Amino acid sequence: MNPHKDITYSEAEWKKKLTPEQYKVLRERGTEAPFSGKLLQEKRNGVYQCMACGNPLFASDAKFESGTGWPSFDQALPGAVEFKADNSYGMHRTEVLCAQCGSHLGHLFDDGPTATGKRYCLNSVCLEFGENETQNP
Repeated sequence: MNPHKDITYSEAEWKKKLTPEQYKVLRERGTEAPFSGKLLQEKRNGVYQCMACGNPLFASDAKFESGTGWPSFDQALPGAVEFKADNSYGMHRTEVLCAQCGSHLGHLFDDGPTATGKRYCLNSVCLEFGENETQNP
């Protein structure tokens, strides 16, 4: 049963809605190759949204260059994401999920360089950027 009531697509419907790469990462918890994401170098003001459902996730002023090869943020918008323990591949990590549709976005680490100490390491393919001219630079 999907605990995310807002979005209730079947996996067959997700496969039709998303590209094969998006489906692999968002629905099957895959990872895109480092330094390959289209939003890695994005510097405009705006909001990063879930590619699967459009849920606003991160403000552009939370983004920073981590050098890891994936877009990194130090905080999510309130209520935008959920967390799940991920012990795959012999590692102990915290998976980041969209709170609206439950799609996999990436992982959260406690090694961020800002005051929050957090680094949301996300797959660019999971995100859609919406430019917002009203946000302060």
